[in-house]
Amino acid sequence: MAEQAARLLLLTAALGLAWGSQGDREPVYRDCVLRCEERNCSGDALKHFRSLQPIYMSLAGWTCRDDCKYECMWVTVGLYLQEGHRVPQFHGKVSLNAWFWSTVFHTRDTDLTEKMDYFCASAVILYSVYLCCVRTVGLRYPSVASAFGALLLLLLTVHISYLSLIRFDYGYNMMANVAIGLVNLAWWLAWCLRNHRHLPHTRRCVVVVLLLQGLSLLELLDFPPLFWVLDAHAIWHISTIPVHILFFRFLEDDSLYLLKESEAKFKLA
Repeated sequence: MAEQAARLLLLTAALGLAWGSQGDREPVYRDCVLRCEERNCSGDALKHFRSLQPIYMSLAGWTCRDDCKYECMWVTVGLYLQEGHRVPQFHGKVSLNAWFWSTVFHTRDTDLTEKMDYFCASAVILYSVYLCCVRTVGLRYPSVASAFGALLLLLLTVHISYLSLIRFDYGYNMMANVAIGLVNLAWWLAWCLRNHRHLPHTRRCVVVVLLLQGLSLLELLDFPPLFWVLDAHAIWHISTIPVHILFFRFLEDDSLYLLKESEAKFKLA
């Protein structure tokens, strides 16, 4: 009974974390989204929104609610900056989902938990590539980013289908993730090196992608556990924690740069 209660408590806490990041829970943000939906996402207002919506956004599944959440995110960010606070994180569910299933798998190794751990890890790597595409190409050509995102989703579906329905091949899974990781590394590095003069914060991105690629060697070059407790996989998990914090700092600085750039263009207009 106590064991079941503990599992239920752990699951509830994890779901609570996955529900949203700090920004998602901010009352100002939630109230803004609610008012925006009431004003724009029903009746004639919704028809007007759909009539002005670019076709590529419609094909990507971008809804009126998504648009409200996006606009309100920037409203909340502006308020945080005015008050001198750090920019909160929004919509941090993908990474949390991967960490959650990784925790579950390492707590209880079953066929289901193993697959969820591997599949969510692959999803995070592909999402990083998609994020890179959005930042480097999608701001100027949103339709390209949408099409590329659809391609990555198709690749993830094929990858999961093969491992689930045909053969759960550990070697193939590792090589596929390494290959996508190398694409991610090369793409981010090329963009950072091209823009490092006027975007100093790209140095953090360079450090992050190099560290992640270097730490991935722990997954390839296995060794007996240190003190019979810390194996290569465990050390890899521990080592990636500060790296993700550093990557969030880069995303924060880059978002502030884009916000200031958009404000400058708005004033000139």
